[in-house]
Formats: sequence, C-alpha cells, structure tokens
Amino acid sequence: MESETLYNEKRKQALITGASRGIGAGIAIALAKEGYDLILVCRKSMERLNVLQKEIELTYGVRCEAYQCDVSDPEEVEKLFSICKEVDVLINNAAISYVGLLTDMSVLEWQQVINTDLNALFYTSRQVLPGMIHRKSGKIINVSSVWGAVGASMEVAYSAAKGGVNAFTRALAKEVAPSHIQVNAIAFGVIDTEMNACFTEEEKQALVEEIPADRMGTAQEAGELVVKLLDSPDYLTGQVITMDGGWI
Repeated sequence: MESETLYNEKRKQALITGASRGIGAGIAIALAKEGYDLILVCRKSMERLNVLQKEIELTYGVRCEAYQCDVSDPEEVEKLFSICKEVDVLINNAAISYVGLLTDMSVLEWQQVINTDLNALFYTSRQVLPGMIHRKSGKIINVSSVWGAVGASMEVAYSAAKGGVNAFTRALAKEVAPSHIQVNAIAFGVIDTEMNACFTEEEKQALVEEIPADRMGTAQEAGELVVKLLDSPDYLTGQVITMDGGWI
C-alpha cells in the first residue's frame, strides 16, 4: 500500500542522458534519494541501464523509466520526447571523448564528439523548453568540464565542445530567465569513472598528484552537487560551477 501511495503522488520528473554509468548513474541515484521520478537514457548500454533502473525502483520507491536514444541524432531525440512528457529537470550529461593528436583525428570522429557533447544540448533543450515555458518552471543542468575553460592537449574536440557547453548555458539562461527557468552547468575535474579507462595507472596517479585534494572526485559527489544545485535559489542561473578538488 505504501508503494502504491508513492506512485500516485505527483513528483518532479528528471531526465538524465548518459545515465548508464559514471556521473550519469551517480546523478540518477542522488535524485532518486530525493524522491524524483526518473527517465534514464543511454546510447547503447541498455543492459546496464536496466539493472540501474530496477535497483532505483526497488531501493527508493520512485518511478524510473529507461530508454535507448542516441542524443547526437535529432530524430531519435524527437522520438524520445514524443514519449516522455512534462520533464521538470533536464540533465544533459551524455558525452564522449577522443584522446589523440588533432592531426590524427578524422572528420567523422570530430563530428561525433561535437554532436554528442554539444549539439545534443540543442536537440534536448528545444524539446523540453516549450513545456517548461508554459508551466513557467524548469531546470536544465549541463555537465561540462574544466577543459571547457582552459583546454586540454590531445583532447581538442572535447575541450571545444565543453567550451561550447559553457557558452550555451550562459546564453540560454538569459533567454529563458523571464520564464522562471534556470540553466546552469557544472564543470567537473577528474572524476573516477570509466571514461578514464584510456589512461594507464601511472597516468592517473600523475593526474592525482596535480590535484590539491589529492584524489579524484566520485560520481556520488557529482550527484550530490546536482541535488544542491537543484535546491538552490531560482535567482542562481547562467552559472558554470567548477568542482575539481582545487585543480584548475
């Protein structure tokens, strides 16, 4: 009976892209703890996403739906939002990276990074904003990186995309502020996720030695910061908040 009551209550609904692992999964768990209904999206790791979905529903008693969608494809995004209505919170987290020399990067590889890490924000935001504007309520959080501010050698496409994310965030926040919609970004430093699998243990240790906090951040901490940002005053908008252990 208690579970049935929970499902009948009107709760805020959050959609998280790139939710199958890492920061996305950390955000999903943190929001579930706060009682958000969730829509979790990933490009290809549906088996892992379905496991997370069931874990969240059983542990936290919220409604959790899982969908496969390549957010770099505007047609797939449009199909997703034809199903998912009244999104109160949009978390644009999906991202890919390319580590290597720019001269070794193909045009297709460049386009894949830009489409996934930057263009997807346009595809998803344009879908949720009409409803948010109508309700005069809504929050968008874009997951960025410190490389969007200072750039990283061997990660030019990723750095360029995240710099675009920061500019997108500031500009869109100004555009929709009259409709009482908040748009912010979080620029993360080194977070201990599978995205770092391309680095050797020696390279990871060298990174940690550069960080004043003397460790990598965790996906749990990332999720906790998102919760705090969602609970912040509505006057806080258009900001790129850095969480990097004092690194950059």
